[in-house]
Amino acid sequence: MGIPQKLEEMSKRVQAGEQATATVRELLSWFGAYRRSWRNVNAIREALEEADLITSPDFEGEYIDASVIFQVKQTVDTVSATAGNEVSVKDHLHVSLHGPAGQGPVELRDPAHRISRLVSANRPPVSVNPDATVEEAITLMLRHDYSQLPVMQSNRELKGIFSWKSLGSRLAMGRSSTRVADFMETPQEISSERSLFEAVQIIAEHDCVVVRSADRTISGIVTAYDISEQFRQLAESFLLLGDIENHIRYLIGNAFTLTELQEAKDPSDQDRSITDVSDMTFGEYIRLLQNQENWAKFNMKIDRKTFTGWLEGIRDIRNDVMHFDPDPMDPADLNLLRDIARFLDRCQQLTS
Repeated sequence: MGIPQKLEEMSKRVQAGEQATATVRELLSWFGAYRRSWRNVNAIREALEEADLITSPDFEGEYIDASVIFQVKQTVDTVSATAGNEVSVKDHLHVSLHGPAGQGPVELRDPAHRISRLVSANRPPVSVNPDATVEEAITLMLRHDYSQLPVMQSNRELKGIFSWKSLGSRLAMGRSSTRVADFMETPQEISSERSLFEAVQIIAEHDCVVVRSADRTISGIVTAYDISEQFRQLAESFLLLGDIENHIRYLIGNAFTLTELQEAKDPSDQDRSITDVSDMTFGEYIRLLQNQENWAKFNMKIDRKTFTGWLEGIRDIRNDVMHFDPDPMDPADLNLLRDIARFLDRCQQLTS
């Protein structure tokens, strides 16, 4: 793909000693990308390598609208041939290191999906002061349709969580006060660098978690609603892909013999046996239907190239979805999944 013009401009600014920054979303746009799928990430990393640049922090681990700084790729010359030496990599999750003689560079990448990737973890929360009145807190929760509010003295000093639950439980015990501080609970706090899946467990037990960023400020609050919305988005694409594959299996299974299915097997995968249409890969469905003679047996009066082109697009989306990523799916991709699922459902109804 090469180096996009915008990235070349960043490289020139860095070489000139100027600060070069962009948001992760802007960086993706230079590559015509919407989200950090494995394919898009690899393309960006290759271009950064070619431009002799890194981003700080690493673009893959940051919130999509957070800014990253472009820097010349530094050689960290602190790893000697002595076994057991360690290198601290605090600021860069992706750096080049000189390993022991003859071993070449070593790349370190952050493998975790961090809670900092969520929108709600990067949205400074609506909060109340400990001395605020209960009526004020209730008014804010009703206005924003929130179930809880952080109780804070400043953007770094978190005192507790005020919620409908904490209010109700204390009123039930006869608590009489007008101060928020008398109705708050101990907050559950997590670093923005922690894994998203670690946060899920805390939220399941405590309804929400407050996120503290690297500069020690409270950057957001993640609730059970936020997590359910995140996984709803992910689940929709998984379910649509499942529907599409089931429909294709049904249509193919009714049109071809086992021998014909076996002939479509990937020639590089000889050790795998095909005893049923369910043993085939998505790529083998496409290979089967791209053959003109097979298409005639498929008995669908639609354009073969158009249909197999759709399946090629579905396969690319499928590959991205199977590599879980918190970035929102491209609306065009999601619409394609919905459209093809509906189309195949109609086709199956007509052939039943």
